[in-house]
Amino acid sequence: MSGPASRWDDLRPRLISAAVMISVGALELWLGGPSFTLLVIILTALMLWELGRMTSLSAQSRSPLILAGVGAASLALCIWSGEQAGAALLLVPALCFALTRRRDRRLSAAWAAAAMISGYGLIYLRNEAGTPAILWLVLVVIASDVMGYFAGRILGGPKFWPAISPKKTWSGTVAGWVGAALVGLGFVMAGYAGWGLVALSPLVAFGGQMGDIAESWVKRRAGVKDSSALIPGHGGVLDRFDAMTGAVVLLILLSLLANLPLPVASGG
Repeated sequence: MSGPASRWDDLRPRLISAAVMISVGALELWLGGPSFTLLVIILTALMLWELGRMTSLSAQSRSPLILAGVGAASLALCIWSGEQAGAALLLVPALCFALTRRRDRRLSAAWAAAAMISGYGLIYLRNEAGTPAILWLVLVVIASDVMGYFAGRILGGPKFWPAISPKKTWSGTVAGWVGAALVGLGFVMAGYAGWGLVALSPLVAFGGQMGDIAESWVKRRAGVKDSSALIPGHGGVLDRFDAMTGAVVLLILLSLLANLPLPVASGG
């Protein structure tokens, strides 16, 4: 069947995969600590593996697995070193991408650095800032993605950046900002944050959208539709967590410029 129905062909596998990911994510957010840290390390390693595969010059190369291992080890050492000097370890995978023979070395190195910084940021936010902050971040990214998906499919309209991401529309982009602002408003109304969070939320959502577009650029240059087929309806781990990567990186950059109105536990 073609026409309107074809726009929703991928909805069922997307919903099933999303339900599984949300369930696992919710459990890990609640558990926190070593369990959450291990999950983030694994996801970061998988993203580096997919990035390595997309930019590899040979389908039989073992370098993607090696890069994933280097990323996992570097992030684990950075987390457990407890020293600022350990932050340099986050750039080790990027250096490996930059110094090995592959397509788009500079672009893949930048993505590797973003993935590592995002992994560290997620772990720090959950274990240091607390559950409300990480929950807000996750909901902002999800709301932006869901609102953007449905608005883009239903409303359509002009493309946001057709040369890089031909499916992304202005209607979906703006709807994503609105969804993020509503998430921020919900946390304000619940007493977890001040009104500044309503303004911060769309900015973080925009960072997520840029992460999505940046990953689309990598895939277009690599000539692939998905980073892998690990997640039914969503492609690969990099496809699913590209927005989270962009959102966390922007959040970290903003935190270096100003004190952010992040949600805190009541009475915290």
